[in-house]
Amino acid sequence: MTHASLHSPDALLADRSADHTLWITINRPEKHNPLSRPVLSALKAALEAVADDHELRCVVIRGAGERFFAAGGDLVDLDSVRDEPAALEMTNQACAALDAVRTCPVPVIAALNGNAIGGGAELAMAADMRVMASHARIGYIQGRLAITSAWGGGADLFRVVGPARAMRMMTRAEMIDAETALQWGLADAVINDGLEGEQLSNFLKPILAMSPRVLRGIKAQAIAYRRGENWQSCRDVEREHLVKTWLHEDHWSAAEQIMSKGSK
Repeated sequence: MTHASLHSPDALLADRSADHTLWITINRPEKHNPLSRPVLSALKAALEAVADDHELRCVVIRGAGERFFAAGGDLVDLDSVRDEPAALEMTNQACAALDAVRTCPVPVIAALNGNAIGGGAELAMAADMRVMASHARIGYIQGRLAITSAWGGGADLFRVVGPARAMRMMTRAEMIDAETALQWGLADAVINDGLEGEQLSNFLKPILAMSPRVLRGIKAQAIAYRRGENWQSCRDVEREHLVKTWLHEDHWSAAEQIMSKGSK
C-alpha cells in the first residue's frame, strides 16, 4: 500500500490489489472527507503513477466511513483564495486532478459509500461509473455557497442527465437519493451490503475478467466522446483499438475456446 503525504500521512490512500484494481480512499472521515488542494494533488499523482501499468483493470474511488464519499472543497484550505488569480489557480489545479480521473486509461468507478456533495459530486461525476450505497445521496449544492460548479463537473452533469435535470439539481441544490440516481442514470448500481460486500464485488467481477487491453480500448473511446471529438475521430479511436486487440493472443485464445465449445 502507498500513502500520499497530506495534512496527515494517510489523508489519501492508494492500494493496488491482487486482482489488478487500484483502490483510492479519501481518508478524512472526521471532516466528512473534504477535498483539499493537497488531497486533490495526491489523487492526481496516484492516477498518474499507474497510467502505464498495463495489467491494471480498473480504479475504484471511495471515501472512508459510511456517511460521506466526499463533502466537497475543504473550506478551511480554500479560505485564502480571495482574488481572481488565486481563484483561477484553484479551479485549474482541481480541474487537473479531476481530469486525471476523466482521462485515466482504464475505467474508473466512484463507489459512493455515503453522500457526494458539491465538489465531491463533481469528483463522482468525473468517474466513468458510479455505484451508490442505498443510503448515499449526490448533490450539486454549490449554490448554497453562492458559487457555481468549479471543477468541470457542470459539463459532466449536463452530459449524463441532460440539461433539464442538471438545471433542476443545480438551481434547487437538490440531494438526489440512490434510487432516483439510478433511474436518472447518475448511478449504475445501488448496493445494500456495503463496499466490502458481495454486491460491489459482483459489479466489478465482469470488468476484472476483461482483458486489460480491451478495457483500455473501451476507455479510449469514452475519452474521445467525452472530449466532444467528431464522429470520424471517435471511429478512428475504435478502429485503432480493434486492430490492437484483434491481433493480440488474448483474442485468438478466447476465439479458440468459443469454437471448441461449439464443436462439442
